[in-house]
Amino acid sequence: MHKANEMTHLNTEREVMPFDVVIVGGGPAGLSAAIRLMQLAGEQKRQLDVCVVEKGSEIGAHILSGAVFDPIALNELIPEWRDMGAPSGVLVTDSQHWLMGETKKSSIPHYLLPPLMSNDGCYTLSLGNLTRWLGQQAEALGVEVYPGFAAAEVLFNKEGAVRGIATGDMGVGRDGNAGPNYQRGVELHAKYTFFAEGCRGSLSKQLIAKFDLRKGRQKQTYGIGIKELWDINPQNHSEGRVIHTQGWPLGRVVGGGFIYHQENNQVAIGLVTALDYENPYLSPYEEMQRFKTHPAIRPMLVGGRRVAYGARAINEGGLQAVPKLTFPGGCLIGCTAGFVNVPRIKGTHNAMKTGMLAAEEAFEALSQDRANDVLATYEHAFRTSWVYEDLFKVRNARPALTKFGVKLGTLYSGFDLWLNNLGLGFLLPWTFGHTEDYQKLKPAASVPKIDYPKADGEITFDKLTNLSFSSTNHEEDQPVHLQLKKQCVPVATNLAVYAGPEIRFCPAGVYEYLADTDGAEGTKRLQINAQNCVHCKTCDIKDPTQNINWVVPEGGGGPNYPNM
Repeated sequence: MHKANEMTHLNTEREVMPFDVVIVGGGPAGLSAAIRLMQLAGEQKRQLDVCVVEKGSEIGAHILSGAVFDPIALNELIPEWRDMGAPSGVLVTDSQHWLMGETKKSSIPHYLLPPLMSNDGCYTLSLGNLTRWLGQQAEALGVEVYPGFAAAEVLFNKEGAVRGIATGDMGVGRDGNAGPNYQRGVELHAKYTFFAEGCRGSLSKQLIAKFDLRKGRQKQTYGIGIKELWDINPQNHSEGRVIHTQGWPLGRVVGGGFIYHQENNQVAIGLVTALDYENPYLSPYEEMQRFKTHPAIRPMLVGGRRVAYGARAINEGGLQAVPKLTFPGGCLIGCTAGFVNVPRIKGTHNAMKTGMLAAEEAFEALSQDRANDVLATYEHAFRTSWVYEDLFKVRNARPALTKFGVKLGTLYSGFDLWLNNLGLGFLLPWTFGHTEDYQKLKPAASVPKIDYPKADGEITFDKLTNLSFSSTNHEEDQPVHLQLKKQCVPVATNLAVYAGPEIRFCPAGVYEYLADTDGAEGTKRLQINAQNCVHCKTCDIKDPTQNINWVVPEGGGGPNYPNM
């Protein structure tokens, strides 16, 4: 009887809150959109109700980036941001590009690099802290910001247009029944809904499929960035120095490292591994640990201490993988659509600008008393903006690395970028395509096994030790948010054919194969430690059978990144 009552409780009606615009995701794109909407409302002396929902426990909790930040969009959005105390980090004063061998490195002179890759006028900073500041500016303008609430469902009207979202229920037990602290989710209705969920957004993925937004466009391709923040000895620190690397330890796998000397004797160090790699034995996490042992890098870290850790998937598909941006009742903005300039390793400026463009088009529609229709002018605004130009010039740089291999692809990319810089890009009018990352993985029997050294506990660390430095936390008694479409596939295919790649491509120890005590002797089962998940989305991308579906957990769960 008690359980029957609980199941009824789960089906109670949700409270409804109406807004003009609802924005899903409190990152740079979503907050820039919210700020721009309120700026326009203030200029026109118009009442506007804008809401931002963020699944992290606070604004900035799930933000992870290198980061070298180009302030071009922020200069447009809040021109006086420097005088307002924005956490800008430090100005980049020294840019280096290293070619790495196993024991040596060489530097490419800066004047040989295409000017498109310049860091002049950029800052190395904590993007999480800048995002927290943007959240404060949004609230000061009257935006309602709700951290700790996960957008779990898209709502549609009877005509099939998006009319808002519903937040997830809180306090649901792992068995699907309501617990003692159960709270029904809330419906947030809107005239327009912006989806700014970041890379591989769970609701955006559904919308792209429902409205066929990739028709005529390339599939997205991704990388995974593994990052640590270190306090290092002052004598090893050079504030404002930015180093990018390519080559070892990844070899023929696309990717590269970064070392950013930030303020207060801190260094952000990490490795980005493209997820179109072929060998299922490869572990992006372990490659990052090896990266730190290079003779040119290890001395920087000796005597220092790692203070934070995290991981996040990154869009690498470029312009050709940007889907159609609009659909009835809403649009995609920021990294959920994929506006990263891969050669520059920067996307925040483009994410912010697309949020601003969408805000301007939505405000114009609202001024005309339009609602839940297609913001067609947003797509046009994007294609006539500097964001489009930024991405068009570099559209072939990343796919060339896969098409021709790392060495020849790098040469082609450099040639392509120089021609574009000289205004001669019309001589290379073609656009390369992509293959989805999960399709590239080869059976384990056809590739060499990779053995990684044991962590030393000083410079290199095991996954679970590092995970504790991400402050990741989930309520354990909740439905598992890493859903398997078919329970038999992990053992029958992933383990049997690909040697269980999920235990290596996950940077947080979420997946492990254990002896199946209920099965025949020697059989195994996949255990999902969902409480470890740092929301990087790599499993949703790289699973070779596409059997894993990442959905939002209870709001407030996941990492709580400090200064990342």
